[in-house]
Amino acid sequence: MSKNYYAILMAGGIGSRFWPVSTTEFPKQFHDMLGTGETLIQKTFNRLSRIIPEENILILTHERYKDLVLEQLPRANPGQILLEPAMRNTAPCILYASMKIQKENPDAVILVAPSDHWIEQEEEFTAEVRHCFDTCAKKNILMTLGIAPTFPNTGYGYIQYDASSGEDDGIKKVMKFTEKPTYETAKEFLEKGNYLWNAGIFIWSVKSILEAFRNFQPDMYQLFLKGNNKYNTLAERTFIRKNYQKAENISIDYAILERSDNIHVLPADFDWNDLGTWGSLYEKLPKDNAGNAVVNARTLMEDAGNNMIRTTGKKLVVIDGLDDYIVVEKKKVLLIYPKQKEQNIKEILQKVKQKFGEDLI
Repeated sequence: MSKNYYAILMAGGIGSRFWPVSTTEFPKQFHDMLGTGETLIQKTFNRLSRIIPEENILILTHERYKDLVLEQLPRANPGQILLEPAMRNTAPCILYASMKIQKENPDAVILVAPSDHWIEQEEEFTAEVRHCFDTCAKKNILMTLGIAPTFPNTGYGYIQYDASSGEDDGIKKVMKFTEKPTYETAKEFLEKGNYLWNAGIFIWSVKSILEAFRNFQPDMYQLFLKGNNKYNTLAERTFIRKNYQKAENISIDYAILERSDNIHVLPADFDWNDLGTWGSLYEKLPKDNAGNAVVNARTLMEDAGNNMIRTTGKKLVVIDGLDDYIVVEKKKVLLIYPKQKEQNIKEILQKVKQKFGEDLI
């Protein structure tokens, strides 16, 4: 395990499509969504610690989640938790963390990963991350892990790569990133064969990513560079609270990746799911003979199939004549919603907020 290996664990999202379980006060990364006995952030931290020294795993989150992170990751010390005073998407927080890492170790190679994804075959994941680390330590490139698509999913972004590249090491030159496509476009991507799902997992050397920020986001780079003599000192927190909100609200994809010409992708072999919706969670859970997935509930069902059912406190759920629905209960909220319309839960959340206030979201 190399002391040059670092990780930036992204743990500031809200996971609104998992409402009512995931809320602003208690987002999905802090829940045991799969019923395994570990929360998603705990599973991710443990997975990364197989290859990265625990003290080199930085957790990026919002100020309001500091206590949750410390409670769920007791092996992490407070200095590893980087607190965002304002929501500014992924580019500013990655730049902030990278400058901290560069000051501590200019030879660092960094993995950036979401805290709430599901990955099987952890040995394959570890081997592929190590392959990327080795490559990025030698070359001035920015890398991502791509997932071979199994169906025309319209909920993921796609990566088009040059199929003629990567004959020696399997690493492909990226040609283009595409945001969530239409169903017809996604079908075309699968037919072409040189498209991957964008998993949002990135690997690069600290030198390469800071050079990219300096070239493509000079204003943001200069903003955070002003705090360089304060990073990893007691003055860091004051600087971030004063200046962080001045950064542009922009993703790493738009800020850097879509502007760079040295992006490469390694097609991954491990099974992956972003656990972005109730339907994606349903795919990964065991089912009964009628295709129902049940978490934390007791059920009595007649003529009911393909449903996602989750309650608190092992409640008894009786269902008759329901097919392909999400049935989720949490304290003051009961959600009964068609699985096919799960992408609309974000919109439903706004209607709940307008009619009933913020207490339920």
